[in-house]
Amino acid sequence: MRRLPLRRLVTLATLAVVGAATLGSTAACGDDSEGGSSGPVTLRLGYFPNITHAPAVVGVEKGIFAEKLGTNVKLDPKTFNAGPAAIEAVFSGALDATYIGPNPTVNAFSKSKGEAVRVISGAASGGVALVVKPGITGVQDLKGKKIATPQLGNTQDVAIRYWLKQHGLTTTKEGGGDVKIVPQENAQTVETFNSGAIDGAWVPEPFVSRLVNAGGKVLVDERDLWPDKKFVITNLLVSTKFLKAHPDVVQKLVDGQVAANEFVNTKPEEAQQAISDAIGKITGKPLDLKLIKQAWPTLEFTNDPISSSLKAGLDHAVDVDLTEPVDLKGLYDLKYLNNALKAQGKPEVVQP
Repeated sequence: MRRLPLRRLVTLATLAVVGAATLGSTAACGDDSEGGSSGPVTLRLGYFPNITHAPAVVGVEKGIFAEKLGTNVKLDPKTFNAGPAAIEAVFSGALDATYIGPNPTVNAFSKSKGEAVRVISGAASGGVALVVKPGITGVQDLKGKKIATPQLGNTQDVAIRYWLKQHGLTTTKEGGGDVKIVPQENAQTVETFNSGAIDGAWVPEPFVSRLVNAGGKVLVDERDLWPDKKFVITNLLVSTKFLKAHPDVVQKLVDGQVAANEFVNTKPEEAQQAISDAIGKITGKPLDLKLIKQAWPTLEFTNDPISSSLKAGLDHAVDVDLTEPVDLKGLYDLKYLNNALKAQGKPEVVQP
């Protein structure tokens, strides 16, 4: 009987071991969830440490996402202070999903030619207002005044420019026109308002409440400008790359979003305390609980992304020459949301 060389025997033995190990690991890594990601998965989730991202803050702080994702998925939460930075992280592959506002959502979809992201759920509506000095009583009083917005071309910046145009007042990107728009960080607005450097600001909560507490008054509650007082301020989007690779994980994430919103809406006091605590851990300074309670009634936490308002916001941005028209076809993928809602006996979201 012909003997095989020692090198050949070693090779065959190695292949046998590798084959057995591969077979074993394939069996061990099988996922018992529908849609099946194999092996442990890390979900890098972005959100902002503020009230308009309450479902995300509460979902992380109270362990709701971790529970829904299960032991096979590691949650890696990451916080951001601005939408462009979060979108950049999605584009670079550093982030798989993020809570974010409507304008960065549209920008991400447009820049990637409809390829990079999908909106999979809503999160919050409302919570935005124009706060001004007490002497300003109407829109015409704003002529010659300086009004702050968070960023040139951001959601609130578009809103005030469009609203002013509807009332016959002009603005320019450079800060000229009838009303001078001054983009600045939200955190600066109270200081500049107090110093007289600005006459008002169109901002989200909690900065609306902070400005009111600093002596300002609400001239426009943005809810009054929208049908049924509803407009998207925060939605949840996911990278299409992650969605295609791990649809089962995305379903669990949306299950977590629905559960987090349920918690926020049924246990508001506990949710408010969780937000204060979480922001304290993230920033080193808890958000004043009184401020959260003051801002809370201006917000509605909803799973509906209110897609009609996002489209209208885009139309407004085009109208004031801050962006080009964008075809939004394919932006929304709400089947995961409707699966979660159906499982809880809740009405599904019908996209117009």
